[in-house]
Amino acid sequence: MRAFVAAVLVMLNTGLQGSALLLAALVKVLLPVPAVRRALDRLLPAIAESWIAVNSTLIDRFTRTRFVLEGLESLRPDGRYLVLANHRSWVDIPVLQKVFNRRIPLLRFFLKHTLIWVPVLGLCWWALDFPFMRRHTKSQLAKRPELAGKDLAATRKACEKFRHIPVSVMNFVEGTRFTPAKHAGQGGAYRHLLRPKAGGAAFVLGAMGESLDAVLDVTLHYEPASPTLADLFADRVRTVRVHVQRRPIPEGFSGADYEGDREFRKQFQAWMNTLWNEKDARLAGWNDAAG
Repeated sequence: MRAFVAAVLVMLNTGLQGSALLLAALVKVLLPVPAVRRALDRLLPAIAESWIAVNSTLIDRFTRTRFVLEGLESLRPDGRYLVLANHRSWVDIPVLQKVFNRRIPLLRFFLKHTLIWVPVLGLCWWALDFPFMRRHTKSQLAKRPELAGKDLAATRKACEKFRHIPVSVMNFVEGTRFTPAKHAGQGGAYRHLLRPKAGGAAFVLGAMGESLDAVLDVTLHYEPASPTLADLFADRVRTVRVHVQRRPIPEGFSGADYEGDREFRKQFQAWMNTLWNEKDARLAGWNDAAG
């Protein structure tokens, strides 16, 4: 019953504030006037942050979940960050939104360019300045070598606006949620994580690293280990731990070509593996402490 009531309130919040977001997005499309767009560029994230704030308040009111937060002291709402995190559950997104809301700029995800045509959502993502990117497969590049480098150029163009506004770009480095079956299928390179897929983060840093202030390395941990959204609102999640480590962008990473530069690729993968080894050790310590 607790989860049902919470779900109804989340839907009401989404319907109300989502309608306001959609209306503002339509105005942004229909009135491409610079002054109007500047005003809407401030209003649209504010609506999204208000939606997140209400959802976060519902988590506080409907649950007794204990949030243990570390490393939030140096964050700025006007900063520019690449946020890297492990991926345990669908709960990750509302948790990250709750933890970072109004502490850093609105979290934005890189989306495939075809998603701009998704009804309603595509318009809202565009209006909120979610970057749409094109990625060519290895087979496409083999057939048409002239496409090499165009992914990076297109992404740089899509992110050009981020040079002038605060932004937080979100990336789940594992590429998928952790499950015991997926972990076993990878041979257990890490005790509590899947192997990192370095390409996405490298692509972001190559396209816009010079515009970013830092990398925010986030570790997520739950008790129990992989809760569902129903578990969260039904008050079955005892503890949520979020550790944030601000890391400088290594020299030479900004503007580098991950696909075309073999030496850089090795260097970036080694850096990412270092982050993941530290994260795995941190998770092991938390699991041992939990008993």
